[in-house]
Amino acid sequence: MDIRTESDSMGQVSIPSDRYYGAQTQRSINMFKIGQDHFSSEFIHSFALLKKAAALANQELGLLAPEKAALIASVCDEIIAGQFDDHFPLVVWQTGSGTQTHMNLNEVIAHRAAEKASKEGGSIKIDAHDDVNISQSSNDVFSAIMHIVAAQTWKQKLLPAVAALRASFEKKSEKYVAVLKIGRTHMMDATPMTFGQELSGYAAQLEFAEKCLHQAWDSLLPLPMGGTAIGTGLNTHARFAEVVTKKLSELTGIQFSPAENKFALIAAHDPLVHASAGLKGLAVSCIKVANDLRLMASGPRAGLGELRLPANEPGSSIMPGKVNPTQVEALTMVAIQVIGNDFAVSFAGSQGQLELNTYKPLIIHNLLQSSELLADAMNSFRSNCVDGMEPDEKRMRDHLDRSLMLVTALNPVIGYDQAAKLAKYALENDLSLRQAAEALGSISLEEFDKVVKPETMLGPNRNG
Repeated sequence: MDIRTESDSMGQVSIPSDRYYGAQTQRSINMFKIGQDHFSSEFIHSFALLKKAAALANQELGLLAPEKAALIASVCDEIIAGQFDDHFPLVVWQTGSGTQTHMNLNEVIAHRAAEKASKEGGSIKIDAHDDVNISQSSNDVFSAIMHIVAAQTWKQKLLPAVAALRASFEKKSEKYVAVLKIGRTHMMDATPMTFGQELSGYAAQLEFAEKCLHQAWDSLLPLPMGGTAIGTGLNTHARFAEVVTKKLSELTGIQFSPAENKFALIAAHDPLVHASAGLKGLAVSCIKVANDLRLMASGPRAGLGELRLPANEPGSSIMPGKVNPTQVEALTMVAIQVIGNDFAVSFAGSQGQLELNTYKPLIIHNLLQSSELLADAMNSFRSNCVDGMEPDEKRMRDHLDRSLMLVTALNPVIGYDQAAKLAKYALENDLSLRQAAEALGSISLEEFDKVVKPETMLGPNRNG
């Protein structure tokens, strides 16, 4: 391998000659051989967008020469287009401020900009610190990119995915609003409902999670850019925070703003903890909803068997014809991973000491993993399970007609104790409620038929 030698404030480092990164990136490669987790190409592209916004802001404020700003911006565009993805090799598990990944960007931009200037016949020198990093510190920049990439990921992937899943349940709820079935509490028979009513509960859960996510998304929009090392803004122009967030908003289409208090967003990451909590809440809802579908589809003959899920693939290597609720399994596995990630984010968020939280890479790595996994899993669950599921209306009716809890409708007529005696007698003697009522004489069959009608037991039914 051909190598070149570069120097930084700590001395000389050998670097592969075909790489645009420099000494600080190479030191991180050498010192942090920890795991296989890397920041995604989307993360790096968003980071380059932020560096472009900073260069344009510094040019507008007179801190960076126009020709240098143009070179930096053009290299950022190349990075955003994915031309240099293999020049960003650092693992997540590095310095807790994200400084090494930040310097990886600065070095690649500086080296590539200098190369472009040379090819164009110029002699402009671009320095990773003194040009690319004007008005910036890793502490405010990495804190900002955490917000930016999370907001972009949610806008592009997560929020559309949860909205689509909610809409699918709403559509199914409307379609099956008149399909009667027995409700269940404590995993035991309860009073009647419609399948549409049951599905409406799932849609409402997702709607609540969606509202919480939108609230958390709003909290990601203020950025600590311009706070530099600890939030004071040392070595920046007084208008840098205002201008750079305006440039960034124009580039992303998301209305970012300068944080009112930059100290808080550098020393702590409460908005990201809040966002992770929103993801956890969504994950909890997904587990509840998916497991209910799994239970209703259980069988098909030795379980509840009230719901037919799409048969997507064979379910067993030994049992012919077996089909399993695999989309449920995938979604619930993802949801459990998200809950675990949230614990890590919560604990890392509590670990800011004095003016800096040094768990930044962990926080954003887990948050992005949770966001992307949930978005993908919800899309898969919707398209491969919910959209194609159908109720077994005959099985639902059979369970409904055999349920002893229809006796609840008799409470206002014969009283709770007599109704309980009737249900117990039916159970012990393997009779229907109607047969038990006839045997005990607790109510006339005419009155029984008038009162015990499942379709009239779906809402309030008593007059004051």
